[in-house]
Amino acid sequence: MNKSISVVIPNFNGRDLLKQNLPYTLHALETSGITDFEIIVPDDASTDDSLSFLKENYPDIKIVQNRNNRGFSGNVNSGINIAQKELLLILNNDVQLGENYFVPLLPYFEKQDTFGVMGRIIAIDDDKIQDGAKYPGYSYSKIISTKNYTCQTRNSHYSLFLSGANALTDRTKTVSLGGFNEIFNPYYSEDTDLGITAWRAGYKVYYDHRAVCRHPNSATIGKESSEKVMIISKRNKYILHFLHLDGFELVFFLLKISLKTFFRSLVFNRIYVLAFASFIMNIRKILAVRKAYIPLRKYSTRQIISLIKKDIENDKIDVF
Repeated sequence: MNKSISVVIPNFNGRDLLKQNLPYTLHALETSGITDFEIIVPDDASTDDSLSFLKENYPDIKIVQNRNNRGFSGNVNSGINIAQKELLLILNNDVQLGENYFVPLLPYFEKQDTFGVMGRIIAIDDDKIQDGAKYPGYSYSKIISTKNYTCQTRNSHYSLFLSGANALTDRTKTVSLGGFNEIFNPYYSEDTDLGITAWRAGYKVYYDHRAVCRHPNSATIGKESSEKVMIISKRNKYILHFLHLDGFELVFFLLKISLKTFFRSLVFNRIYVLAFASFIMNIRKILAVRKAYIPLRKYSTRQIISLIKKDIENDKIDVF
């Protein structure tokens, strides 16, 4: 099976990463037999010489030059908006694709309901798995999106969502869902949201253990203050739950985080208070997003979690 692919590599001050990792991307396309492809680099107002490097060394790469910093979702979407091929690969600029990377992934798109698929992410210097399939962790009013899993008995299985580092998706379906929701800018939870939204719309999301890429620990977010990162992460988890919980579970969740924030404020926990404040200040925008999602939904979050867990209930799995 052959498909055309638009590789979208969001960039922010990543000149050295592009220099190091673009050859791996081109080699993966070549060894996978992909001849119809384009590479798009949306640039999030970089201040280094990323763009001059690309223009000089890779003149065929399409560049989207954002004058203002749009955050991860906004930056990626600016690349998706000009993509022309059948499939989209959203690829971090610090990821090294393995040889023949696309070979085990392309057959998934023979199924009409496939939204996307991701491969295994391992460390740069060893074979330790950083990301596998995303485990469908769920309890009453709580979506747990930080766990991964692999099956001991098969290479292919469902994933709750696709890592934003190496997500291969159907372009038409991705555009129909609105791409990565920019309510999550500057970063965190946008990939979880897109995966759950795809499942709820009736599509399926997969993981294949045979496709391998390498990835270091995050360097960009690591430059941010730890407090800022924690505030954004917690706020975006609140947003994710608000968008994907329903009925009494949503009411319970809102009551729970309100009470938790109140008690945390008594011990001067700035992170909880500032995250909750940011969530409340953006509630009108968040409500608008929730309303826009309603026509897309065929299933509840609880139903899709149940479907994924049922699929692996008889498998030996490793959760990490």
